[in-house]
Amino acid sequence: MADSFDLPTVVAALARTAFAGHLQHLPTVGSTNLLALEAAQAGASHGSVWVADEQTAGRGRGGHVWHSISGDGLYLSVLLRPQIALVDALWLSLATGLAAQAAIAAVTDLRPDIRWPNDLLLHEKKCGGILVETSSIPSQSDTPTMLRYAVIGIGINVNHANFPAEIEPFATSLRRESGSPYPRERVLIELLRALDEEIHLLEDELRGTSTRPKLLERFEAASSWVRGKRVRVDEDGGYTGVTTGLAPRGFLRIAGDDGALHTVLSGGVRPF
Repeated sequence: MADSFDLPTVVAALARTAFAGHLQHLPTVGSTNLLALEAAQAGASHGSVWVADEQTAGRGRGGHVWHSISGDGLYLSVLLRPQIALVDALWLSLATGLAAQAAIAAVTDLRPDIRWPNDLLLHEKKCGGILVETSSIPSQSDTPTMLRYAVIGIGINVNHANFPAEIEPFATSLRRESGSPYPRERVLIELLRALDEEIHLLEDELRGTSTRPKLLERFEAASSWVRGKRVRVDEDGGYTGVTTGLAPRGFLRIAGDDGALHTVLSGGVRPF
């Protein structure tokens, strides 16, 4: 099933968000993230969104290819210029994961798990992923390095019925898990509304003005992977252990089988 977007409806639904008036739809594109990065360097506005029906060179985290079949998935990139330090950039990925989880739950009867830091899972199979790419502002010696911009790429398998053989054992879609197709338009609207709220909450928290539960606490509650999960990590030569929570900057902590307490900075985390 390939469905289309009613752009006036989407634009109207986003009227009170940072994305109002900044949505571009493309039938096909190499990579929405590459397009957004080029636009960011040229001065594109905070809240700009590029959504494509198909990507011919979609990218995932760690240089992996993202399977982007025409019309069946949601493939988009969002350009943000938040007032946050570069050291807090990981929080954007965690916040986006929470937004995607909430959006899927709002449209379907499914609530995906989040595998730190950026994978959406249904019954242990991947249904979505997030790729955050950033640029920073050169800092003075006595000030933190701040983000110039962040491009957040989001892919969600909505109505895929099949996948290439090499990823079939590990991939799924909202349709495959529920047995029902869903309009991509609704998922897009709910996702951008939830992301708008999450970014506001994140900026409030980093300014110290938030009265809502903290992002890391909410992420820990939303993900079964943060505590008590036996995993293997492809970092520092590879190791195995049990997850023990998040470090203050949002990195994942592992009580290693080697007796050491590890902090995962960028390595892939998989079940073991």
